[in-house]
Order: sequence, then C-alpha cells, then structure tokens
Amino acid sequence: MSAPFLPAPPRPASHDALLAFAWSTQEFTASEAMDATGLTRSTTIDALDALTELGLLRELPNARLAGEYRKGRPARRFSLRDDAAVLVGVDAGHVHVTAVVADLRSRTLATRRATLEVDHDPPAARAALILAAIDDALRAAGRDRADVLAMCVGVPAPVNAAGRSPRHPTGFWERMNPDLVDALGWARNLRIDNDASLAAVAEGTLGAAVGCRDYVTLLAGTRLGAGVVVDGVLLRGRHGGVGEMVAFDHVEGVGSADGLGARVAAWAAAAATDTSRASTGGLAAIPADELDARKVLELAAAGDPGAREIAERVGVVLARIVSVLGSMFDPQRVVVSGGISAGVEDVVAAARRHLPTDLDLPAPELVVSALGADVVVTGAVAAASAAARDGALDVWSAVEGEGSVPA
Repeated sequence: MSAPFLPAPPRPASHDALLAFAWSTQEFTASEAMDATGLTRSTTIDALDALTELGLLRELPNARLAGEYRKGRPARRFSLRDDAAVLVGVDAGHVHVTAVVADLRSRTLATRRATLEVDHDPPAARAALILAAIDDALRAAGRDRADVLAMCVGVPAPVNAAGRSPRHPTGFWERMNPDLVDALGWARNLRIDNDASLAAVAEGTLGAAVGCRDYVTLLAGTRLGAGVVVDGVLLRGRHGGVGEMVAFDHVEGVGSADGLGARVAAWAAAAATDTSRASTGGLAAIPADELDARKVLELAAAGDPGAREIAERVGVVLARIVSVLGSMFDPQRVVVSGGISAGVEDVVAAARRHLPTDLDLPAPELVVSALGADVVVTGAVAAASAAARDGALDVWSAVEGEGSVPA
C-alpha cells in the first residue's frame, strides 16, 4: 500500500512550472526544460532534483548510456513518473456505471462496469454500487485508494460547485447523486459534475470541439442533456442547471426532454404495429422487444424506407433543438454525443436540411461525436487529469526517507 499524500509546505514557483512542462512533454533534458520555462540553469536543476526526490519525475539514463553518443558532458534526461499515482473517472449513469483507472498520462489501466436497477435503487444502494465499481477498478489496476491523486464522477443531474444536486419533484436528482461528495470524501481533488458537462469536457479535450471556444455538447440518448461552453468556459449556473432540457417540454415541435434515441425507438415501435400501413419492411421484421434505436438507425443507413422516415422525423426535432440552443447560447458548433452518436448520421443529415434559415443569428455547425458511448467517462478522466495537474504539488509530500509514491 502506498504512503499517504500529505499537505505540502510552501514551495518555489519553479516546481510548478517544471511539473507543468513535464506533464505536457515526454522525455526531456534539463536544457530543454530551462528553455521552455525561462528559468535559470541552477533553478531548473534544483527544481528537477526536488521533483525527482518527491517521486513525480524519473531521471532517465543519460544520452551516452542510452547509446546516443554525444561529445562533451552527457545531458541529464527526465520524464514524468506516470505511475506515481492514478486518476479515476466515473460515469454513474441512470442505468450503467463505468469506472476507469488511468495513469498520470490518462492511459487506461483498468475499467469496471456495473448495471443498476433502473428507478428502483435507493440512494444508499446506488452510492454503494458506485464505490464498489471504483474499488474493483483500483484492484484490477493493482492500486488502492491511497494512490488516487484526482477523481471525477459524472451523474445525470444538475450539480452545483459544491458537488451537490438540487431537490427534484420526484427525487430523481437526489437518487442520481446520492451525496457522492460525502461518500467519496476520501478522494483528493474530487469533482462531481453533470454528465453532459463532462461530455463537453471530453469533446473539447480530444473530440469534435478541440480548439472551439463556443460549443454545446448534446447528450441525446434516453434523455436530452447539454454541456455548454461559452468563451472557453464550461457554464454551470447557481444550481448546476445550465444545460437541463426540461424547457423543451414547452417548445413547439419538440414537446419534451426525451432523447433522440428514445424518440427513434418509440416511433419505430408505433410504426411497426401500425395496422393502417403495410409494414412489410425491416421494422416489421424485428421483434417488438428487440426494436431499439441502434437497430432502427442501422436500417436507415441501409436504406430501409420506414427507418429512413423515422430518422427524418427525428432530424426535424433535432433541428428545432439546435435552433433553440443556437438562439440561447450562440455556439459555433453543436456536437451530438453519447451512445447514439455511433449511428445518428442520417438524423443529423436530416437536421441540417431542416435548420431554419431565418434565425437572427447564424445557425451553428452541427457535427457528430466520434467518442461513442464512453464520452462521459472520457470527460471524467480528462477533468481528473486537469485537477491533478493543478493540485499535485498541493497534496504531495515526501515521507521521511522515501518518496510518497509506489515503489
């Protein structure tokens, strides 16, 4: 078991500068670190030695020992010690929980998944299952709670800056976020956030919104949810409610916060059982208990007329949703994200055709995410990585006689 992280004493700013450089670089020499940070040679060497002693950096064999002959004094080479601690990202969804343990380079070490009893799990049982998934993933990675440098958990509920969700008329939000900020209080650099917000983090970090400062990520499976980024800032609101879609209950042509996947499945089921129409196509051939959005969209992509009609109808709804989001937040781009994104191209193509042309503001660009069903947990790991970079030296301390990291 690893030695505990302890609050660190005040430190020179050079330590933060060198650690930030190391985190964004692979192997590097002291001279390269000095050039990148603008520090003097002596300050750079002192900081590198201090970070190596703490266990955050690893000194590598010099160029001559590594077989790269160079004249003169061999350069000292370093790299981030990516196994010094771990990051944990969790997608605690309505139906499924996914927990990922990653190293400090955000490379996955272990993943564990669990299924929840939909709408019948009391808050305490949900919290216990989430904790069990995290602990299982840590064990699978050969690590434990003491190794966690940062953790982020996404939930299908608004979350305020303190990690808590407001009361919901049916208790849904409280059940989705059963005071996880308390249940996970052992974790350092803990962040509880809305799942669509973390999808936006993922898209902005390595997805369809990289380099974009104004975008909306639309989670569009069973229920609609949006992560909103304006001027490069992820918006939250007082109660964490930015991006909640209940307002679409009152928007003509949308009518509810039901997601695109839910609409596809519901309209396909209705079409397959419509005795007033000759249902002889692919929809009629699929048993009712197997008819889901994925199968319908696969049929649409294959050219099935009934499925294409449903994709067109859902595209009209998506166009209305995008036009409202465009008017509210003025984004450059709207990214359709989540599990449904894998087969939603026909729906998005229809939405592009039906985007209004008479809006006061230009319509946003509409694109499909390539991150798939794990977009929320991907965003959670990315958020944990950002927290680790910012806070590593605030919680890291050398234990007398040895580093505060695994051997």
